[in-house]
Amino acid sequence: QVQLVESGGDLVQTGGSLRLSCAASRDIFSGNTMGWYRQAPGKQRDLVATITTTGRANYADSVKGRFTISRDNAKNTVSLQMNNLQPDDTARYYCNTNHKYKTYWGQGTQVTVSS
Repeated sequence: QVQLVESGGDLVQTGGSLRLSCAASRDIFSGNTMGWYRQAPGKQRDLVATITTTGRANYADSVKGRFTISRDNAKNTVSLQMNNLQPDDTARYYCNTNHKYKTYWGQGTQVTVSS
């Protein structure tokens, strides 16, 4: 069964750090670019970062220099290290991939940054 399961969301103060993780089923992880998106209440879901199978990363301008995406191909996981968190980073964070022309999402994990 195709699955993406996120974890690591929490309430943190401004300037704090969190590490999100996404465990993927092997059939959709291998050979596919993995991504993190986020959605704040009343707003659209936006790209945060992506990482290719070879480790090439791409970031939204708003998180460059603060967030780092990584993947462990042996464990079928993708992580998002988030530093210097700001209130504008408050959102539900979703793991994402595309496999065989279908788009897959996890259930999301909530990140709340208090000012």
